[in-house]
Amino acid sequence: MGFATGEALEGANAFDLILSGDRTLFAIVRLSLLITLSATVLAALVGMPFGAVVALTRFPGRDAVIVLLNGLMGLPPVVVGLLVFLLLSRSGPLGPLSLLFTPAAMVIAQAVLIAPIIAALTRQLIEDLWAEYRDELTAMEVGPLGRVSALLWDSRFSLVTILLAGFGRAAAEVGAVMIVGGNIDGFTRVMTTTIALETSKGNLPLAIGLGIVLIGLIMAINALAWGFRQWAQRHAG
Repeated sequence: MGFATGEALEGANAFDLILSGDRTLFAIVRLSLLITLSATVLAALVGMPFGAVVALTRFPGRDAVIVLLNGLMGLPPVVVGLLVFLLLSRSGPLGPLSLLFTPAAMVIAQAVLIAPIIAALTRQLIEDLWAEYRDELTAMEVGPLGRVSALLWDSRFSLVTILLAGFGRAAAEVGAVMIVGGNIDGFTRVMTTTIALETSKGNLPLAIGLGIVLIGLIMAINALAWGFRQWAQRHAG
């Protein structure tokens, strides 16, 4: 009975932190959103054009690239964190940039994690559209770059859904950002790493509060993705 009462009290305290606009909690949320948005933009700038090019061109080893992209969609976050750590460490090729244990390193890790997801989903989407519009674009003598641009624009609503999926994946990630960010208080501490730390310390109100915000964020992203899918279907119709 006492345990249940304690849990209810912790939950009430967590809601108090949210409703009162606790500065620590919302500073962590702001940093998390900034890092994840930056990583999503970076991953999109690389993944979308790459996926479209793979979809529209034929070259030796293309099938292997497609298999690799699909396989990298399930890349373990801790492995991504380790690879980025090795790249950014003092003895690594990017060591002179001094990015390790900074928000920039966390952006890179999240971007590496979700870029294959965005690229693979974009490739499948563009390849399906190419099968539908191949004859029309060929008859109009549209060049390779023009094909990529036209099909990316035509699928823009579906691409937004892909971006939201990548954003949601990055927002929920903990392993990679913990490794390359160091979970430094006030500097690289984001929602997922704070939840893990504060739970281990027994500071449940902050952990629960951040958990509520994170779940709400993921639910909102999924709602947006669903809404954009519906919009895309109406637009196509």
